[in-house]
Amino acid sequence: MILRNETVNFKVKNLDFGGNDKIYIQSMTNTKTSDVIATINQIKALEQAGCEIIRVAIFDERDALAIKEIKQNINIPLVTDIHFDPELAIKSILNGADKIRLNPGNISDKEKIKEIVNLCKTRNIPIRIGVNSGSLPKDLTKCPPDIIEAARRHVSILEELNFTNICLSLKASDIDLAYESYKLAAETFPYPLHIGITEAGTAFSGLVKSSIGISKILDLGIGNTIRVSLTADPILEVKAAKEILKDLKLKTNIPNLISCPTCGRIQYNMIPIAKEIEDYLSHVNKNITVAVMGCAVNGPGEAKDADLGVAGGKGEAILFKKGKIIRKIKEKDIIEELKKEIDNL
Repeated sequence: MILRNETVNFKVKNLDFGGNDKIYIQSMTNTKTSDVIATINQIKALEQAGCEIIRVAIFDERDALAIKEIKQNINIPLVTDIHFDPELAIKSILNGADKIRLNPGNISDKEKIKEIVNLCKTRNIPIRIGVNSGSLPKDLTKCPPDIIEAARRHVSILEELNFTNICLSLKASDIDLAYESYKLAAETFPYPLHIGITEAGTAFSGLVKSSIGISKILDLGIGNTIRVSLTADPILEVKAAKEILKDLKLKTNIPNLISCPTCGRIQYNMIPIAKEIEDYLSHVNKNITVAVMGCAVNGPGEAKDADLGVAGGKGEAILFKKGKIIRKIKEKDIIEELKKEIDNL
Protein backbone atom coordinates (compact mmCIF):
# COMPACT_ATOMS: atom_id res chain seq x y z
CA MET A 1 0.00 0.00 0.00
CA ILE A 2 1.25 3.49 -0.90
CA LEU A 3 0.39 5.92 1.87
CA ARG A 4 -0.73 9.50 1.30
CA ASN A 5 1.43 10.67 4.20
CA GLU A 6 4.58 9.76 2.26
CA THR A 7 4.15 12.48 -0.37
CA VAL A 8 5.77 15.87 -0.78
CA ASN A 9 4.05 18.38 1.50
CA PHE A 10 3.36 22.11 1.25
CA LYS A 11 0.81 24.72 2.23
CA VAL A 12 -2.32 25.62 0.28
CA LYS A 13 -3.11 28.90 2.01
CA ASN A 14 -3.54 27.70 5.62
CA LEU A 15 -3.96 23.99 4.87
CA ASP A 16 -1.21 21.39 5.34
CA PHE A 17 -1.35 19.60 2.02
CA GLY A 18 0.36 16.25 1.45
CA GLY A 19 2.70 14.52 3.85
CA ASN A 20 -0.21 13.60 6.12
CA ASP A 21 -3.44 11.59 6.14
CA LYS A 22 -5.76 14.55 5.64
CA ILE A 23 -8.10 14.41 2.66
CA TYR A 24 -9.67 17.72 1.71
CA ILE A 25 -13.03 18.13 0.00
CA GLN A 26 -12.94 20.24 -3.14
CA SER A 27 -15.54 21.56 -5.55
CA MET A 28 -15.72 24.03 -8.42
CA THR A 29 -18.02 27.00 -8.93
CA ASN A 30 -20.30 27.06 -11.96
CA THR A 31 -20.86 30.82 -11.88
CA LYS A 32 -19.08 33.22 -14.20
CA THR A 33 -16.02 34.10 -12.12
CA SER A 34 -16.25 37.73 -13.22
CA ASP A 35 -19.69 37.83 -11.61
CA VAL A 36 -18.11 38.51 -8.25
CA ILE A 37 -21.24 38.58 -6.10
CA ALA A 38 -22.67 35.34 -7.52
CA THR A 39 -19.29 33.62 -7.19
CA ILE A 40 -18.77 34.76 -3.60
CA ASN A 41 -22.27 33.66 -2.64
CA GLN A 42 -21.78 30.24 -4.16
CA ILE A 43 -18.40 29.76 -2.48
CA LYS A 44 -19.88 30.72 0.90
CA ALA A 45 -22.70 28.23 0.42
CA LEU A 46 -20.22 25.52 -0.56
CA GLU A 47 -18.03 26.31 2.43
CA GLN A 48 -21.03 26.03 4.74
CA ALA A 49 -21.81 22.63 3.21
CA GLY A 50 -18.28 21.40 3.97
CA CYS A 51 -16.13 22.41 0.99
CA GLU A 52 -12.51 22.98 2.04
CA ILE A 53 -10.88 24.03 -1.25
CA ILE A 54 -12.66 25.82 -4.09
CA ARG A 55 -11.66 26.07 -7.75
CA VAL A 56 -12.83 28.74 -10.19
CA ALA A 57 -12.50 28.90 -13.97
CA ILE A 58 -10.39 31.69 -15.46
CA PHE A 59 -11.72 32.19 -18.95
CA ASP A 60 -10.59 35.75 -19.60
CA GLU A 61 -8.90 38.76 -18.00
CA ARG A 62 -12.06 39.84 -16.19
CA ASP A 63 -12.14 36.50 -14.39
CA ALA A 64 -8.51 36.83 -13.34
CA LEU A 65 -8.98 40.36 -12.04
CA ALA A 66 -12.07 39.30 -10.09
CA ILE A 67 -9.96 37.01 -7.91
CA LYS A 68 -8.81 39.91 -5.71
CA GLU A 69 -12.31 40.85 -4.54
CA ILE A 70 -13.46 37.24 -4.29
CA LYS A 71 -10.51 36.40 -2.05
CA GLN A 72 -11.35 39.27 0.29
CA ASN A 73 -14.78 37.77 0.95
CA ILE A 74 -14.13 34.04 1.41
CA ASN A 75 -12.25 31.89 3.91
CA ILE A 76 -11.23 28.71 2.12
CA PRO A 77 -8.27 28.39 -0.29
CA LEU A 78 -9.01 29.39 -3.88
CA VAL A 79 -7.61 27.53 -6.90
CA THR A 80 -7.68 29.12 -10.34
CA ASP A 81 -8.14 26.92 -13.41
CA ILE A 82 -5.94 28.03 -16.32
CA HIS A 83 -5.58 26.70 -19.84
CA PHE A 84 -3.36 27.88 -22.71
CA ASP A 85 -3.00 31.54 -21.76
CA PRO A 86 0.00 32.20 -19.45
CA GLU A 87 -1.04 35.82 -18.89
CA LEU A 88 -4.21 34.63 -17.17
CA ALA A 89 -2.12 32.50 -14.82
CA ILE A 90 0.12 35.46 -14.02
CA LYS A 91 -2.82 37.78 -13.42
CA SER A 92 -4.64 35.29 -11.20
CA ILE A 93 -1.50 34.81 -9.11
CA LEU A 94 -0.98 38.55 -8.74
CA ASN A 95 -4.60 38.91 -7.67
CA GLY A 96 -4.30 36.39 -4.86
CA ALA A 97 -4.84 32.81 -6.06
CA ASP A 98 -3.78 30.28 -3.41
CA LYS A 99 -3.07 27.56 -5.96
CA ILE A 100 -3.25 27.27 -9.73
CA ARG A 101 -4.34 24.40 -11.91
CA LEU A 102 -2.13 24.47 -14.98
CA ASN A 103 -0.90 22.25 -17.77
CA PRO A 104 2.56 23.59 -18.64
CA GLY A 105 2.46 21.31 -21.67
CA ASN A 106 -0.18 23.50 -23.37
CA ILE A 107 1.79 26.72 -22.89
CA SER A 108 4.48 26.95 -25.54
CA ASP A 109 6.31 30.03 -24.25
CA LYS A 110 8.98 28.62 -21.91
CA GLU A 111 9.85 32.07 -20.59
CA LYS A 112 6.24 32.58 -19.52
CA ILE A 113 6.27 29.22 -17.73
CA LYS A 114 9.42 30.33 -15.95
CA GLU A 115 7.74 33.60 -14.96
CA ILE A 116 4.71 31.73 -13.61
CA VAL A 117 6.90 29.34 -11.62
CA ASN A 118 9.01 32.16 -10.17
CA LEU A 119 5.85 33.97 -9.06
CA CYS A 120 4.57 30.78 -7.45
CA LYS A 121 7.89 30.31 -5.66
CA THR A 122 7.87 33.88 -4.35
CA ARG A 123 4.29 33.63 -3.10
CA ASN A 124 4.39 29.97 -1.94
CA ILE A 125 1.66 28.99 -4.39
CA PRO A 126 1.51 25.32 -5.46
CA ILE A 127 0.60 24.14 -8.93
CA ARG A 128 -1.78 21.31 -9.80
CA ILE A 129 -1.03 19.56 -13.04
CA GLY A 130 -4.30 18.13 -14.30
CA VAL A 131 -4.05 15.32 -16.84
CA ASN A 132 -7.29 14.20 -18.45
CA SER A 133 -7.60 11.00 -20.50
CA GLY A 134 -9.78 12.84 -23.00
CA SER A 135 -7.17 15.46 -23.88
CA LEU A 136 -3.84 13.67 -24.10
CA PRO A 137 -1.07 14.63 -26.55
CA LYS A 138 -1.72 13.20 -30.00
CA ASP A 139 1.10 10.66 -29.76
CA LEU A 140 -0.37 9.09 -26.60
CA THR A 141 -3.33 6.75 -26.13
CA LYS A 142 -5.90 6.21 -23.39
CA CYS A 143 -3.96 3.76 -21.25
CA PRO A 144 -2.38 4.17 -17.80
CA PRO A 145 1.28 4.22 -18.96
CA ASP A 146 0.52 6.96 -21.51
CA ILE A 147 -1.45 9.00 -18.97
CA ILE A 148 1.59 8.77 -16.67
CA GLU A 149 3.83 9.77 -19.57
CA ALA A 150 1.70 12.88 -20.15
CA ALA A 151 2.02 13.74 -16.47
CA ARG A 152 5.78 13.10 -16.58
CA ARG A 153 6.23 15.56 -19.45
CA HIS A 154 4.40 18.27 -17.53
CA VAL A 155 6.12 17.51 -14.23
CA SER A 156 9.58 17.58 -15.82
CA ILE A 157 9.02 21.15 -17.02
CA LEU A 158 8.43 22.29 -13.43
CA GLU A 159 11.17 20.11 -11.93
CA GLU A 160 13.72 21.57 -14.36
CA LEU A 161 12.87 24.93 -12.81
CA ASN A 162 13.42 23.43 -9.32
CA PHE A 163 9.72 23.64 -8.51
CA THR A 164 8.28 20.72 -6.54
CA ASN A 165 5.18 22.11 -4.82
CA ILE A 166 3.15 20.04 -7.25
CA CYS A 167 -0.20 18.28 -6.99
CA LEU A 168 -1.26 15.80 -9.67
CA SER A 169 -4.59 14.63 -11.00
CA LEU A 170 -5.00 11.92 -13.63
CA LYS A 171 -8.70 11.82 -14.32
CA ALA A 172 -10.70 9.59 -16.62
CA SER A 173 -14.40 8.91 -17.04
CA ASP A 174 -13.72 5.17 -17.06
CA ILE A 175 -13.34 3.86 -13.49
CA ASP A 176 -10.78 1.16 -14.26
CA LEU A 177 -8.63 3.55 -16.31
CA ALA A 178 -8.69 6.15 -13.54
CA TYR A 179 -7.93 3.54 -10.87
CA GLU A 180 -4.93 2.08 -12.69
CA SER A 181 -3.62 5.53 -13.62
CA TYR A 182 -3.76 6.83 -10.06
CA LYS A 183 -2.16 3.64 -8.73
CA LEU A 184 0.69 3.95 -11.20
CA ALA A 185 1.06 7.67 -10.49
CA ALA A 186 1.44 7.02 -6.76
CA GLU A 187 4.18 4.50 -7.55
CA THR A 188 5.91 6.91 -9.96
CA PHE A 189 5.72 10.39 -8.45
CA PRO A 190 6.27 11.69 -4.90
CA TYR A 191 3.54 14.31 -5.21
CA PRO A 192 0.12 14.50 -3.52
CA LEU A 193 -2.85 13.48 -5.63
CA HIS A 194 -6.19 15.13 -6.36
CA ILE A 195 -8.68 12.28 -6.87
CA GLY A 196 -11.78 12.24 -9.04
CA ILE A 197 -13.68 10.56 -11.84
CA THR A 198 -14.16 13.16 -14.54
CA GLU A 199 -17.34 13.62 -16.58
CA ALA A 200 -19.02 11.16 -14.23
CA GLY A 201 -22.56 12.19 -15.13
CA THR A 202 -25.69 13.60 -13.53
CA ALA A 203 -26.62 13.78 -9.86
CA PHE A 204 -27.74 10.13 -9.90
CA SER A 205 -25.45 8.28 -12.31
CA GLY A 206 -22.47 10.51 -11.56
CA LEU A 207 -22.80 9.94 -7.85
CA VAL A 208 -22.85 6.15 -8.29
CA LYS A 209 -19.85 6.15 -10.62
CA SER A 210 -17.86 8.62 -8.51
CA SER A 211 -18.57 6.72 -5.30
CA ILE A 212 -17.28 3.49 -6.79
CA GLY A 213 -14.22 5.01 -8.47
CA ILE A 214 -13.12 7.38 -5.72
CA SER A 215 -13.61 4.74 -3.02
CA LYS A 216 -11.49 2.21 -4.92
CA ILE A 217 -8.68 4.73 -5.34
CA LEU A 218 -8.80 5.96 -1.74
CA ASP A 219 -8.69 2.34 -0.59
CA LEU A 220 -5.17 2.15 -2.04
CA GLY A 221 -4.09 4.54 0.70
CA ILE A 222 -3.56 7.41 -1.74
CA GLY A 223 -5.27 10.72 -2.38
CA ASN A 224 -5.00 14.06 -0.60
CA THR A 225 -8.05 15.86 -1.96
CA ILE A 226 -11.17 14.72 -3.79
CA ARG A 227 -13.82 16.20 -6.03
CA VAL A 228 -17.04 14.43 -6.95
CA SER A 229 -17.72 15.79 -10.45
CA LEU A 230 -21.46 16.00 -11.12
CA THR A 231 -23.63 17.63 -13.76
CA ALA A 232 -25.58 19.21 -10.92
CA ASP A 233 -25.48 21.82 -8.19
CA PRO A 234 -21.93 21.86 -6.72
CA ILE A 235 -23.48 21.60 -3.25
CA LEU A 236 -24.32 17.98 -4.13
CA GLU A 237 -20.65 17.37 -4.96
CA VAL A 238 -19.64 18.45 -1.47
CA LYS A 239 -22.36 16.42 0.24
CA ALA A 240 -21.38 13.35 -1.77
CA ALA A 241 -17.68 13.79 -0.94
CA LYS A 242 -18.49 14.06 2.76
CA GLU A 243 -20.58 10.91 2.60
CA ILE A 244 -17.83 8.97 0.81
CA LEU A 245 -15.16 10.01 3.31
CA LYS A 246 -17.44 9.37 6.28
CA ASP A 247 -18.45 5.89 5.13
CA LEU A 248 -14.79 5.00 4.46
CA LYS A 249 -13.99 6.29 7.98
CA LEU A 250 -11.52 8.76 6.50
CA LYS A 251 -13.15 11.85 8.00
CA THR A 252 -14.64 12.45 11.42
CA ASN A 253 -17.16 14.95 12.77
CA ILE A 254 -19.59 14.11 9.97
CA PRO A 255 -23.02 12.95 11.21
CA ASN A 256 -24.38 9.60 10.07
CA LEU A 257 -28.04 9.21 9.14
CA ILE A 258 -29.53 5.74 9.05
CA SER A 259 -33.06 5.12 7.83
CA CYS A 260 -34.86 1.93 6.94
CA PRO A 261 -36.31 1.13 3.51
CA THR A 262 -40.02 1.85 3.30
CA CYS A 263 -42.61 -0.91 3.38
CA GLY A 264 -46.33 -1.46 3.95
CA ARG A 265 -45.96 -1.32 7.73
CA ILE A 266 -45.23 2.44 7.74
CA GLN A 267 -48.04 4.50 9.26
CA TYR A 268 -46.50 7.96 9.10
CA ASN A 269 -45.01 10.17 6.39
CA MET A 270 -41.42 9.08 6.90
CA ILE A 271 -39.62 9.98 3.65
CA PRO A 272 -39.83 13.82 3.87
CA ILE A 273 -38.83 13.63 7.55
CA ALA A 274 -35.72 11.60 6.71
CA LYS A 275 -34.81 14.02 3.90
CA GLU A 276 -35.19 17.12 6.06
CA ILE A 277 -33.14 15.64 8.89
CA GLU A 278 -30.47 14.63 6.37
CA ASP A 279 -30.30 18.24 5.13
CA TYR A 280 -30.13 19.52 8.70
CA LEU A 281 -27.29 17.15 9.55
CA SER A 282 -25.25 18.39 6.59
CA HIS A 283 -24.54 21.54 8.58
CA VAL A 284 -23.73 19.74 11.85
CA ASN A 285 -20.11 19.00 12.78
CA LYS A 286 -20.56 16.14 15.21
CA ASN A 287 -19.62 12.48 15.12
CA ILE A 288 -23.17 11.26 15.80
CA THR A 289 -25.62 8.75 14.36
CA VAL A 290 -29.28 9.69 13.94
CA ALA A 291 -31.93 7.15 12.92
CA VAL A 292 -35.26 7.76 11.19
CA MET A 293 -37.04 4.42 11.24
CA GLY A 294 -40.36 3.33 9.81
CA CYS A 295 -41.92 1.33 12.63
CA ALA A 296 -41.31 -0.47 15.90
CA VAL A 297 -40.01 -3.54 14.03
CA ASN A 298 -37.05 -1.57 12.70
CA GLY A 299 -36.95 0.98 15.49
CA PRO A 300 -34.94 0.87 18.70
CA GLY A 301 -33.90 -2.70 18.01
CA GLU A 302 -32.11 -2.40 14.67
CA ALA A 303 -31.04 1.18 15.43
CA LYS A 304 -30.11 0.59 19.06
CA ASP A 305 -26.59 1.92 18.56
CA ALA A 306 -27.82 5.26 17.21
CA ASP A 307 -27.21 8.23 19.46
CA LEU A 308 -30.72 9.44 18.67
CA GLY A 309 -33.66 8.20 16.65
CA VAL A 310 -37.37 7.99 16.01
CA ALA A 311 -39.59 5.09 15.01
CA GLY A 312 -42.99 5.94 13.60
CA GLY A 313 -46.46 4.78 14.52
CA LYS A 314 -49.90 6.01 13.49
CA GLY A 315 -49.72 9.81 13.69
CA GLU A 316 -46.84 9.64 16.17
CA ALA A 317 -43.34 8.34 16.78
CA ILE A 318 -41.26 7.14 19.70
CA LEU A 319 -38.02 8.96 20.43
CA PHE A 320 -35.12 6.79 21.54
CA LYS A 321 -31.47 7.24 22.54
CA LYS A 322 -29.00 4.35 22.36
CA GLY A 323 -31.94 1.96 22.07
CA LYS A 324 -33.75 3.31 25.12
CA ILE A 325 -37.21 4.78 24.54
CA ILE A 326 -37.43 8.32 25.94
CA ARG A 327 -40.90 9.56 24.99
CA LYS A 328 -43.61 9.73 22.32
CA ILE A 329 -43.82 12.61 19.82
CA LYS A 330 -46.76 13.71 17.68
CA GLU A 331 -46.06 13.32 13.96
CA LYS A 332 -46.28 17.06 13.33
CA ASP A 333 -43.57 17.68 15.94
CA ILE A 334 -41.06 15.01 14.89
CA ILE A 335 -38.77 17.25 12.80
CA GLU A 336 -38.68 20.08 15.33
CA GLU A 337 -38.07 17.73 18.25
CA LEU A 338 -35.35 15.81 16.43
CA LYS A 339 -33.52 19.01 15.52
CA LYS A 340 -33.60 20.15 19.16
CA GLU A 341 -32.24 16.80 20.32
CA ILE A 342 -29.50 16.87 17.68
CA ASP A 343 -28.42 20.32 18.88
CA ASN A 344 -28.27 19.03 22.46
CA LEU A 345 -26.14 15.99 21.71
